[in-house]
Amino acid sequence: MNKSKDGERINEMIRHPKLRLILEDGKQYGIVSSEEALKIALERGYDLVEISPDANPPVCKVMDYGKYRYEKIKKEKEARRKQKQHQITVKELKIRPKIDEHDYNVKIKHIKRFLADGDKVKIVIRYRGREMMYQEHGIELLKQILEDIKDYCEVEKAFLEIGKPQMVILAPLNNQKQGGDNAQS
Repeated sequence: MNKSKDGERINEMIRHPKLRLILEDGKQYGIVSSEEALKIALERGYDLVEISPDANPPVCKVMDYGKYRYEKIKKEKEARRKQKQHQITVKELKIRPKIDEHDYNVKIKHIKRFLADGDKVKIVIRYRGREMMYQEHGIELLKQILEDIKDYCEVEKAFLEIGKPQMVILAPLNNQKQGGDNAQS
């Protein structure tokens, strides 16, 4: 086994004849043999960790490997969390053309909340049975929705033709994220 489970060589795993040693405080110690570097690290109560194996000579640092691994994992989790925050998701709402007024208001609230969170919203009108004959009701409903939320979004794509799936994709306004916070204060 040449490497630890994270891929770094530590302590006895380092087998280079000469290496550049950096002490725990960041000062360069110089070029020494791997045995001498390991001896220095153990005397100080730390581990010898290979930082840059491709350098000539390889660079090793005296440090607490457990703490180093913990901080590395913590940074990776933080990076994944930040990456997830920047992803835009598309929330889909399915609406029937004969929707009750209260249900309509609830859907409008959901749309506004999704847009305030920075998500895109896809609104699809679903027809069942004989409702297919009255697709103009669906178009009127979509136009009413767009009228009610015009201050919160911009239309990215709209398919309002009769005979095709009637849907609209809405994107939040550019300043929606900042403007939404100020509007509530």
